[in-house]
Amino acid sequence: MKTNMLILLLLACGCLSINSQVDYSDYFTDARMRVDLVFAGDHENMNIYLDKIKSEPLWGGTRKNLVDPLQLGEFQYRVRDTESGMVIFSRGFSTLFEEWQTTAEAKTKQKYLAEVLVFPYPKNDIILELYRRDHRNNFEKCFEWPVDPADPYIEQGMRYDFEVRKYTGHAEPSDHVDLLFIAEGYTAGQMEIFYQDVERFSGYLFSMEPYTTYRNKFNIWTIAAVSPEEGTDIPGEGIWKNTVLNTNFYTFGLSRYLTTYDYKTVCDVAAPVPYDQIFILVNIDRYGGGGMYNNYCVGSNGGHAPGEVMVHEFGHGFAGLGDEYYSSTVAYEDYFDLSVEPWEPNLTTLVDFESKWAGMLEPDIPVPTPAEEPYLDKTGVFEGGGYVAKGVYRPAIDCRMKSNEAEGFCEVCQRAIVRMIKYYTE
Repeated sequence: MKTNMLILLLLACGCLSINSQVDYSDYFTDARMRVDLVFAGDHENMNIYLDKIKSEPLWGGTRKNLVDPLQLGEFQYRVRDTESGMVIFSRGFSTLFEEWQTTAEAKTKQKYLAEVLVFPYPKNDIILELYRRDHRNNFEKCFEWPVDPADPYIEQGMRYDFEVRKYTGHAEPSDHVDLLFIAEGYTAGQMEIFYQDVERFSGYLFSMEPYTTYRNKFNIWTIAAVSPEEGTDIPGEGIWKNTVLNTNFYTFGLSRYLTTYDYKTVCDVAAPVPYDQIFILVNIDRYGGGGMYNNYCVGSNGGHAPGEVMVHEFGHGFAGLGDEYYSSTVAYEDYFDLSVEPWEPNLTTLVDFESKWAGMLEPDIPVPTPAEEPYLDKTGVFEGGGYVAKGVYRPAIDCRMKSNEAEGFCEVCQRAIVRMIKYYTE
């Protein structure tokens, strides 16, 4: 019922239109279009530049929910049919660049980072539009580019030829979640270790609700990307490795933050697979990971709590869940504006709590909810989350999005994950 009400509200606001009901075959081929962009700027400024456009073999995403009804992410891109003017595809996402803009470094330096957008390959001319949330969290257009799908300068072919396996699942990609594990920092002689790790990490994911219940809605793919050297870069300790995806710890100076600035190479490697989500599995015995909504997730295969980290980071990348912790060291400064409601489904500033999990509270639950008996095992509104102790609230005392010690996801996060699974599969 809540999802239906959200869709009606978006229809009324013009955020979602009847274009979501268009026939896939009227507008798209079976292939995938990829647009490589560059985001550049500093703390206050952002410029976006086109790098190149590519054609890739197969679109594996939904062919039914073409216009995104969920409205998650810091950014959103829309594909508009040139002739009719209709939005025929849209998708929300978040970026490493937006995170960097909230760091102290961005106040004194300029930087550029790569970004990649993917969508079904259009049959006819389109206009690609990119939107970013403004200070009131409304989407505001920041980039536009006309695209002729027959343009001879659209790059064809693939750069890499690593072994691809459909590891588990035999279902149609268009109505299943296709999760791709890519090897990073595994040498040619270590690929059996990689496949064992994929089995182990898939087990972590599907041992936890709601993934256990919806296991048959997932396909698991692997790409055995061979690196010349084992491990990954650890810049803060002077360790540099020659690996395919150029991952590194110490992102934004934070020792545990494991990412890659080379998103284009990640997508070059992933090109043969009809993926929905990418998880980069790094071969190193060290704690760390990272994840951005509809971008990529990354985690180490060793160190402390690798399974818990994997499931947590996949919560970011897949379901758009926000961090519920507030006592750990982070590089961000004033990441959330307390005067607006965050878009993350598991965080609230109470500015518009009715749009979040208000309907899931029992009648006697106070708002805010004190962290004491008898509310310790209840869904409530507990202060502390989104990297700050005051002003941002979370749904539960503990949850996988808050700590590695939590037994699993709270019911608000589970609801968000189920909603995302259904978006891809129904």
